[in-house]
Amino acid sequence: MSTTQSERLRALLEPLVAKAGLELEEVKVSAAGNRRQLLVVVDADEGVHLDTLAEVSREFSQALDASDAMGDAEYLLEVTSPGTDRPLTEPRHFRRNTGRLVKLQLKERGELIARIMTVDDSGLDLEVPGVKGRKPKPARADFAEIARARVEIEFNRKAGEDQAAEGDESTEEA
Repeated sequence: MSTTQSERLRALLEPLVAKAGLELEEVKVSAAGNRRQLLVVVDADEGVHLDTLAEVSREFSQALDASDAMGDAEYLLEVTSPGTDRPLTEPRHFRRNTGRLVKLQLKERGELIARIMTVDDSGLDLEVPGVKGRKPKPARADFAEIARARVEIEFNRKAGEDQAAEGDESTEEA
């Protein structure tokens, strides 16, 4: 039984990702002009720091050069963390976005925009924002009923509103 290039790449890179305390989200090979591009997406519960991306990128490069997983042709390696536009498909994606506003397409109920309050094994506890000064309402969505989900970018979120959920900004000690 033959394995695909993507499977071989995952097998090569996954131990390096785990060693760095990250999770391998995606491995994608595509054409980029005369050469190929290898896109590797990694993530972690607390987010991924730029220094960590640089370190795993160097390790990936060394491992790929030492193997034949990409063949002899030139390729461009891109190592990144998921963007806010990526679909939320796994329970860990929802857990990592607790406190954020999401747009859910529910199989039976249609579209729902709500803030993720908690995530458990079966689904999400949500808070639907109130309209025109009304109070927010609690809601529940089980994973089985979610057809699609994405984070909604909030440009007008008031300062002090659940900033612990913002997670994108990190503080570094000098």
